[in-house]
Amino acid sequence: MKSSRLVSILLLLQTRGRMTAAQLAEELEVSVRTVYRDVEALGAAGVPLYGDAGHAGGYRLLDGYRTRLTGLTAGEAEALFLAGAPGPAAELGLGSVLAAAQLKVRAALPPELRAHADRISGRFHLDAPGWYADADEAPYLPAVADAVWNSRVLHVRYRRWAEPTDVERRLEPYGLVLKAGRWYVVAGAAGSAPRTFRVDQILELATSDEEFTRPDAFDLAAYWTAYQRDFHDRLYRAEAVVRLAPGVTLPRAVNGRTGEDGWTLARVPIESVGHAHGEFLRLGTDIEVLEPPELRERITRTIAELAERYGNVADGGGD
Repeated sequence: MKSSRLVSILLLLQTRGRMTAAQLAEELEVSVRTVYRDVEALGAAGVPLYGDAGHAGGYRLLDGYRTRLTGLTAGEAEALFLAGAPGPAAELGLGSVLAAAQLKVRAALPPELRAHADRISGRFHLDAPGWYADADEAPYLPAVADAVWNSRVLHVRYRRWAEPTDVERRLEPYGLVLKAGRWYVVAGAAGSAPRTFRVDQILELATSDEEFTRPDAFDLAAYWTAYQRDFHDRLYRAEAVVRLAPGVTLPRAVNGRTGEDGWTLARVPIESVGHAHGEFLRLGTDIEVLEPPELRERITRTIAELAERYGNVADGGGD
């Protein structure tokens, strides 16, 4: 809608300062000609908006001009308060800042939108971590967040899975990501491409006054999407063939034919024989592993050992 687009232009210029017609068109996904018409409409409505010609030109608002948030729709107001995420903000040391910002935004909303915002805050609460996972202690998270914000180099002692486990790293932190209750910092290290580090695995941290230049082309959201895709591609490099009892399903499984007994043949991507061994044993008698042979043999040995152990207990024996 044109009215929504006009508000978007106004808020973009208010928050970002000078922008060219091409930049506005790209941001709003419209033509440059449409931006020209919208800018004329804003000017006709009395908005103090002017443009400069030339290479460094563009549109900008008169210094000191601000608008109230009357352009928000009910859905936008609800989404704004739903995305508040007070838990993560508090972990970053921004809990009080977030509360103050929400208070100011709420005060700027018209009464009907304020009611929508209050309703969403009272009816939805976001809690990302799983039930059975203890919260990861990340005492250096505020310091990492400060370095991300101010483009400061970090020197850390970091614990990784491979040997040697404890290593020294110089990090140029580009951004922080919260995934399933765990914080990750995406950083350049020793001039290499960006890499991902778990913040809770930082053992020691020293800040510095050294600044770095964040690559202009770096997009944190795009990097994380590609990282997750690559992670899953590397994680599931093998495949198992199994039979599943009626009603049993497995993530990522590709099901085949279902027999007369109701059991379904399925192919399941697996990370490794060792990992699949533990995951499949959880299903007990609701799964039969057919391939690969080493996985079937390992499960067979485990079942035999369990039968012997529990058989001895039943007879009054035991180890």
